[in-house]
This record gives sequence, C-alpha cells and structure tokens, in this order.
Amino acid sequence: MMRHTLCWAAATLLAATACAAQASGQGVAALDLLVRPAHVAPQAAQSVMLAVARAGDRLVAVGERGIAVFSDDNGARWRQAKVPVSVTLTALCFASPSEGWAVGHGGVVLHTQDGGEQWTLQLDGQRAAQIALAAAATAESAGQPDAAQRKQAAERLVADGPDKPLFDVRFADSKNGLVVGAYGLALATRDGGRNWESRMDVIDNPRGMHLYAIAARGNEWFIVGEQGTVLRSDDGGQRFARLPSPYKGTFFGALTGSAGELIVFGLRGNAFGSGDSGKTWQRIATAGPATLTAGARLADGALVLTDEAGRVLLSRDAGKHFEALAVPGGAPLAGVAQASDGRLVVGGVRGLAGIALDKAAPVTAGTVK
Repeated sequence: MMRHTLCWAAATLLAATACAAQASGQGVAALDLLVRPAHVAPQAAQSVMLAVARAGDRLVAVGERGIAVFSDDNGARWRQAKVPVSVTLTALCFASPSEGWAVGHGGVVLHTQDGGEQWTLQLDGQRAAQIALAAAATAESAGQPDAAQRKQAAERLVADGPDKPLFDVRFADSKNGLVVGAYGLALATRDGGRNWESRMDVIDNPRGMHLYAIAARGNEWFIVGEQGTVLRSDDGGQRFARLPSPYKGTFFGALTGSAGELIVFGLRGNAFGSGDSGKTWQRIATAGPATLTAGARLADGALVLTDEAGRVLLSRDAGKHFEALAVPGGAPLAGVAQASDGRLVVGGVRGLAGIALDKAAPVTAGTVK
C-alpha cells in the first residue's frame, strides 16, 4: 500500500485510492476505520511505512492501518504508538520535539504532544467536507465569481463521505499549519489544529487537481501535485499562485535546499530544479524511469531522493547531480529521514531500514540536462 494501494504501478502510487474511494461502500468502511484504533502489531516496524520524520533526536514513522512507530536509538528498535484510527497514514511533520501532526486516509489529521507516542484525532473527512461547503456557501453569498463551482465541488465532498485522503502536512510553528489532499482539498489552522478553515479558495487549482506535497523556505511555500501542478506562496501559505510547470506528469514531492534551490520530482523519474523560486527550471537526470517518491535535506545540506525501485539518490551540489547509492533491498520506498547519528532511515513496502551513508558507495550518476 505504498501511500495508497498495494499496486506499485507508479502512476497510481498516490492517486489510485483517491479515485477508487468513490466506489460503493467505501464511505461505510471509512467511517468504521475512523473509530477503530490501530491494531497492535508485534512487527509494527515491518509494516508498510509511508513517511518518516525527526522529532528532536527521536524518529517517528507512519503507514498502513494507522500504524505509527517511534525510535529513540536512531532506528535500532521501534515501539508502536497509540493511534485512535485504522486508516492508512501518509505524511507527518513536527513543529518541535514533542508536538507533531500526521495525516492520512479518511481526511484524518492526528496530533501528538509527546513526540509521537500517543495521537489524538483533530479532523476527519466528514468535518473537512463540511468546512469546505461552509466556506463555499459564504463565497457564494459574497458574489465571488467561482463560488458556484466551488460549492458544487464541496457538496460532492459531503455526499461522498469521509473518503478523501490527505497527502501532506506542514506546520510553520506550533500554531500555523496547512494540509492538502485529493481533489484539491486544502485546510489550514491558526491554533494548532483546534479549528480548521478551508484554503481551497486561495489556491489556484480550479480543476481540483490532487495536491501531494508541501515544501517551505521561510515565507515561500510550495505545493506540487497532479498533472504538473506547481504552486507558490510568498506570504507563508496564505495564498498560492500557479507557476509555469516543466512537466505535464504528476509531481509527488518537493524539496527546498540550503543554497536556495527548489527540486520537484515525481512520475517516471522526472525531477526538475529551479534557482529562482520556480520561474525557470532545469531537468535533472536521475538515471532511471522509476517514480520518485520522497526526499529530504540532510544536516550537511545534501539532498536525498528515494524511488519505487528501492533506490536512494544523493546530491551534494544543490541538486545539480544525483548519485544512486549501492544500498541493499530493492523494495519500493516511500519515506526518508536522517537520524541524529547521520544514518538515513527509509520506509517502504518492507517496513523501516537504516542506511549508513559512509558505507553506501555511489553506483550511477544523474546530471542536469
């Protein structure tokens, strides 16, 4: 279930469940999973894991069936967290070593105040749809030109039930955060998730493309998604404008680097770099057609990407060149983070694994074209 399904076809890696969620009976199943706590699994860290993040020196990972785990020894041992839902969890982030958020299927937003040991439900797809509908109705009353279209879309969200997945979450601090997902679903909070408001009216996404990832650099925020969608905010995520896209296929991730670079990546190994906040782009060769699934910026400024072929790609020159490292496994990967000891921890179809960068020699290289 890399992100959403057990099908590893790259094009459906992140989108299949979002589309299939409209199938008959999904609403009932989603409701059941929203009230059923995650099953305690003896080998939880070997479950399909879709995202990994740092919470101070602690590592936290989330994945299928609501499973979340944490490690205080750089990934040598993992303990399962208490999670109140059984839906697949797709992404997480921490604003501090103790406070973090995770998102996933059923429109769920989870919150932790103890570094990922216990999670509580802040939002689900039913409430998210109602929030979107209320915002659209207000816009219609104010006579906004696209309000009728937005209201129709929100009414469909309500009718479908809590089946729309959220794909990413980003918090600037302990109060201000943004979540995005299928069919352009986007909500923001100003109070740490106690209250949420629709952001669909301030994101230039009239066709309701799936939004897969958020990246940020100071007040510059970026969203990438389906069919080449690239959006930028210059005001800390308050409003997003569409950027010219270098590619018509789907982007599943974005990275901002310490040298001012922006990297977007996704379907069929396509990756592009920009040094001017997305105004112009340069293609980055990644030495293979496998879909790029996740990325991270390391402590020394290096950039790392993972793909569905199980490769780990490393760049030490602000994303201009990427080298594929010789790492064991070969199973599809979906998440990556750097542990406090410098190792990489990756998550995917075979669970979690550690990679020592000083022992992983490069085997191929990709360069900017």
